[in-house]
Amino acid sequence: MLRMAVIYGVFSASNLVAPSVVAVIGPQFSMFISGLFYSAYIATFIQPFTWTFYTASVFIGIAAAVLWTAQGNCLTINSDENTIGRNSGIFWALLQFSLFFGNLFIYFAWKGKSRISDADRRTVFIALTVISLVGTVLFFLIRKPDSPASLEEDAILEDSTNAEINVPLENKMLKALDAFKKSLKLCITKRMLLLSVSIAYTGLELTFFSGVYGTCIGSVNRFGAQAKSLIGLSGIFIGLGEILGGGLFSLLSKKKQCGRNLIVLLGIVIHALAFYLIFFNIPADAPIASSTGTNNKAYMNPSVTLALFCSFLLGFGDSCFNTQLLSILGVLYSEDSAPAFAVFKFVQSISAAVAFFYSNYLLLQWQLLILVIFGFFGTISFFIVEWQAVALSSQGSAYSSI
Repeated sequence: MLRMAVIYGVFSASNLVAPSVVAVIGPQFSMFISGLFYSAYIATFIQPFTWTFYTASVFIGIAAAVLWTAQGNCLTINSDENTIGRNSGIFWALLQFSLFFGNLFIYFAWKGKSRISDADRRTVFIALTVISLVGTVLFFLIRKPDSPASLEEDAILEDSTNAEINVPLENKMLKALDAFKKSLKLCITKRMLLLSVSIAYTGLELTFFSGVYGTCIGSVNRFGAQAKSLIGLSGIFIGLGEILGGGLFSLLSKKKQCGRNLIVLLGIVIHALAFYLIFFNIPADAPIASSTGTNNKAYMNPSVTLALFCSFLLGFGDSCFNTQLLSILGVLYSEDSAPAFAVFKFVQSISAAVAFFYSNYLLLQWQLLILVIFGFFGTISFFIVEWQAVALSSQGSAYSSI
C-alpha cells in the first residue's frame, strides 16, 4: 500500500505540470519517454531492491501523468466531433486488453502453485518488460493530424522530431508556462468542477475494482482452496467487461440516439446492481480481514459465479463512465486538450489515493455506500454538463465556455 501511496501521490502532483512537458516535446515523444519509464518500472521486479522499488515508483508516477496527458491530447487531435466517441471506445477497449491477457497469463502460469519461486517471477516480468518496450517503440507509428490548421498550432500538436527542434528555447518555455497556467485556470471553471464529480467517482471505483474487490474475494474462506486463484479470475472478468464496453460504445457512437448521457446512465445502473449484489454476496469484514481471511458470510452463502459476474459488471460500468468522459473532454476542450486531460487524471488520481487510504479501515458496506453516493451525484453532474454543451452547440456556440 505504501508503494501505491507513493505512485498516486507523485502522479497527482505531476498532472499539473504534465501539459507543460507535452507542450515542449510533443505528445508522441512524451508517450515514448513515458513508456521507457514504464518498462524500467516493470524491470525492477525482475530483481527487486528496496531503493530501486521506491525510486521507480516516483518516476512511474511522473511518467503516468505525462503519458495520460499525451494520450488524451493525441486522441483529441486525431479525432473530430463525429469520431471522438468511436475513437474513445476503441482506445479504452485496447487499453483494457491488458487486464484480460495479463490476468489470464498469470492465472495459467501460476495455477496450482502455493509458492511463487524467483524463477517464476523473473520469467513473468522479463516477458512483461519486453512487451512494454515493444509497445513503447510502436508509439512512433501513430499518425500525425491530417488537418493543416492543426499542424500550425502550438508545440502540443507538434512531433518533437520535426520542425519543433528549431523553436527557440524561450518560446518553448513560454509554451510550457502557458500550458501550466491553462491547467490551473481550467481547474476552477464551472464546467470542469461539475465534471470533477464524475471524474472523482471513476477514481473511487477504480480503487475498488482494482485493489479492494479482488482482495475481498480472496479473503472469503467459504470459497475454499480456490479463493486466492479467484483474484486473477476476477481481473479477467473485469477486463472482459471493460473490453466489451469499449468496443460496444465505439459502435454505438455512430447512432445519435445513443448519446453520452444514455451510456453514463447505463453505467450507473449497472454499477448500482453490482454494488447491491456484492453487498449480499461478500462478508462486510472482507476488505479488512487478516491474512487468514474471514469465515463470516453476508446475507447469503457466498457464490463464486455471482462474485465473478459482479467483476464483469464493475468493468462494464467503468467503461461506460471513462469512455464518455474521454469523449466529452475531447469535444469540449478540443483546443486545450492536454490541460483538460491533465486535470482529469489529477482529480481521478487524488480520489483513487483517498480510496486506497480508507479501504484499509472501512467495512465493505460503507465503501459501497460512498461509491453509490458519488456515483449518483457524478451522474447528475455529467448530465448537466452534457445538456448545457448540447444546448450551446445547437445555438451555434460550438461548445463555448460555460
